[in-house]
Amino acid sequence: MSRRRILVSGGSGFLGSHLCERLLKDGHEVVCLDNFFTGSRTNVEHLLDDHRFELMRHDVTVPLTLEVDEVYHLACPASPIHYQRNPVRTIRTAVEGTLNMLDLSREVKSRILIASTSEVYGDPIEHPQRESYWGNVNPIGPRACYDEGKRCAEALAVSYARQHGVEVRIVRIFNTYGPRMHENDGRVVSNFAVQALRNEPITVYGQGQQTRSFCYVSDLIEGFVRLMASPHGVDPVNLGNPHETTVLELAEMIKRLARSKSEIIRAPLPTDDPTRRKPDISRAQALLNGWAPRVSLEEGIAATVEDFRRRLGL
Repeated sequence: MSRRRILVSGGSGFLGSHLCERLLKDGHEVVCLDNFFTGSRTNVEHLLDDHRFELMRHDVTVPLTLEVDEVYHLACPASPIHYQRNPVRTIRTAVEGTLNMLDLSREVKSRILIASTSEVYGDPIEHPQRESYWGNVNPIGPRACYDEGKRCAEALAVSYARQHGVEVRIVRIFNTYGPRMHENDGRVVSNFAVQALRNEPITVYGQGQQTRSFCYVSDLIEGFVRLMASPHGVDPVNLGNPHETTVLELAEMIKRLARSKSEIIRAPLPTDDPTRRKPDISRAQALLNGWAPRVSLEEGIAATVEDFRRRLGL
């Protein structure tokens, strides 16, 4: 495989830092772009000594030109706490940031992978969710800045492919977890892990029977790399783990693996919180050489809990 110069926007975030690591391991040059709004320099500090790695502080809402062969566009606050803290900034990042990355790709003729999300399906009526499903999204709800921002990003990507011939790949990411998750991102895995390790009450919303499908970060990154290399065009591809787990089952597993004394308590369900989420990954399996998640939930959660334990000094 020839060495390529690859731009990763949002490269110091949770997913971005794992992607930068993988691309360097594969022998490429990596330009990591981040404004550190939700990403952290510590996530990529161990890569700074590699002469093939470059870290640039930059906000994707500001246009940029850079000679690169490929772009992975991941930059955007991705957890409810972060994206609801500044909804206008979130929607600008999703829309203007994507516009700028697409313009860059058009100028330098690079292939671009757009990180979309399962949130484009909203609180889905179809189950499991296939890429052909148009979703059930509240366009003015508290999550709209993210959901609609990502839906618009997909529309922009498809328009650039049709009008300007930009080589676009769109990935719809389902719940992903693993080392380097932000401890205050409000996501269920990080919430439960931090609460369990501190022996604080573990807060389960509703009855805990809502489901999520949890994909370990290394499995997702493998899907990214395969999709970028594939001849597949602009149609979105779901990447996630089709194994469904209830939130209560997850809480109990994390409590056990953290050897925690926490009690599990209940709280009201947040507005527009999806009750079921499960990807149909048959398109990914067909297109990406049989790609499928390999890391079991038990194995992945154990590694994630230990990473939180180390970072929190517990």
